[in-house]
Amino acid sequence: MAVIDLVKWDGTPNIVAWKYPSTELSTWTQLIVSESQEAFLVRGGVYDGPFGAGRHTLSTENLPLLRSLIGIPFGGKSPFSAEVWYVNRVTNLDVKWGTADAIPLQDPKYGIMIPVRAFGQYGIRIVDSKRFLLKLVGTLPGFDVDTLSSYLKGVLITRIKTEIATCIARAGISILEVATQLDTLSASLKAALIPELAEYGVALAQFNIHSINVPENDEAVITLRKALAKRAEMGIIGFTYQQERSFNVMETAAGNEGTAGGVMGAGLGLGMGIGMGPSIGSNFAQAAADIRPYAAPPPPASAPEAVPHAPPPPPVAAPASVGPSERIRLLKELAELKQSGVLTDAEFDSEKARILAS
Repeated sequence: MAVIDLVKWDGTPNIVAWKYPSTELSTWTQLIVSESQEAFLVRGGVYDGPFGAGRHTLSTENLPLLRSLIGIPFGGKSPFSAEVWYVNRVTNLDVKWGTADAIPLQDPKYGIMIPVRAFGQYGIRIVDSKRFLLKLVGTLPGFDVDTLSSYLKGVLITRIKTEIATCIARAGISILEVATQLDTLSASLKAALIPELAEYGVALAQFNIHSINVPENDEAVITLRKALAKRAEMGIIGFTYQQERSFNVMETAAGNEGTAGGVMGAGLGLGMGIGMGPSIGSNFAQAAADIRPYAAPPPPASAPEAVPHAPPPPPVAAPASVGPSERIRLLKELAELKQSGVLTDAEFDSEKARILAS
């Protein structure tokens, strides 16, 4: 094989480390290194370099390694065999990452287990070329970004899973709300991953989380989304969960009003609705008192003297009573008026209190 007179980079931009295909060099071989590169001569695991940007003539005067490699002079040159490795030190910002398997996490806010997947992108730059070649490249003919990503995947994904779980638990937010914390999570993960990559001579230029999502067909996610939608609906119309449950009990009791136990069923429904308005319970208690059998007062011990007295006041008509079914219907219609903007919050509260007190 002919002795090579000129060695220069012939790799593609996505290559981070590239070995020149020929090893037949001489002490007059010209080594060309670009601005964003470094080069090494390697023989028997011994690295000579790095050679920075510029043109370098391989000679025994400036390369101690060559003194032990010189062969028989040939045409004024001393041929020898050695590998030439180039390392591309340009920052590559388009390295994708993602969790192949879902991360089972307990939602800090709602306490249920939810599977989570995360995806993003990071940027790297080789800062210690010799360490990088020794730890990762070895005897490979080349090393591109995809190969580097595969090598680092085990280290990165393990730490990413741990940090995401820790950060979500520390923030105390629901996994469904974590989109608002992506910048904070990205910064935390970058700080955690920098020392991991430094072991391989790689600097982490940037690290971003693009999305943290959950599988929409997971039963836990479906249950949680339904519960949140129900809570939002009740919040819009002005009901709490306890009030909603009371309405359900009252509707069930009202449906039994025509049976023999109708009065008792309605009483249970109203009793469960006391939390919505104290007057409901008191009105029912008064109604129950009114239907008790009339008991005549005991006779007086002695007849009192007849004294003139004013005639008794005329009876006061009791306020119209509204049945449970009607009360529920009125409250729901009132909520629809509020939701459509016909009633203000104050008007809604006033009317609701009046209906509950009827």
